[in-house]
Amino acid sequence: MGKQKIISIEDRIPKLKQMRKRKANRRLLVLLSVFFFLILLLIYLQSPLSKVAYIHVEGNELMTKQEIIEQSGLETGRSIWSSDKSRAAEQLQKDDRIREAHVSMGFPNDLKIKIIEQNEIAYAASKGGLYPVLQNGKIMSEPVSGYPSQLPILYNFKEGEALDRFAEAVDTLPDEVVNTISEVYYDPKESDALHINAFMTDGFEVSATLSTFADKMVYYPSISNQLDPNIKGVIDLEVGSYFKAYDPAEQPEAEKVNIEEADTP
Repeated sequence: MGKQKIISIEDRIPKLKQMRKRKANRRLLVLLSVFFFLILLLIYLQSPLSKVAYIHVEGNELMTKQEIIEQSGLETGRSIWSSDKSRAAEQLQKDDRIREAHVSMGFPNDLKIKIIEQNEIAYAASKGGLYPVLQNGKIMSEPVSGYPSQLPILYNFKEGEALDRFAEAVDTLPDEVVNTISEVYYDPKESDALHINAFMTDGFEVSATLSTFADKMVYYPSISNQLDPNIKGVIDLEVGSYFKAYDPAEQPEAEKVNIEEADTP
């Protein structure tokens, strides 16, 4: 057997003392770090930096900035850490005018509200005014002021199935078709509770049912292009597709027949 080096207890004691001292120093350093961290945290929580200084709002047109802030429940001056961002977003999304809402923290102590509003798709004529209709089928309680956008004006519509069907149709139809719709009258019949008459910007009238309005109106450009622009009348899209002039004497012989061939884009 080889010779083993024997280390005396006297030689090991200084090393043990050094190890214990290093451990004690590390413990002291950790305790001091925690202590100073708590002191800094306490100072921060008592300082203005921990309070909401400003609330930014983006994406609002239908609502004012103040309306959005009040509805969110957020306030300046409150602790930024106690401000419930998720709850604020949920509160905002309860409003019919808001489709999506997101609340985030900005540097160093600001809050940012970003919203996506429901689009205006038409105006409902009522009580001598025009009330915005949103893509979710809701009619706003305040009429538009000034000159409104070039959107269809709806008559005799109320919130419900008919308006929901129209909103769905507008959402799926191409803009080039929607832009040609000037006025729409809800005109239910015994045989069709969803019947409407739509007046177009090119002077034609469309008789249709909201149950197939989106499917049929997508072909409106090709249908109207087949007609004489000087002879106005009704394009009936309820069953098939055919044209009837307002003045029977002007009814073209060729257009008394169905024009279902227009159903091919």
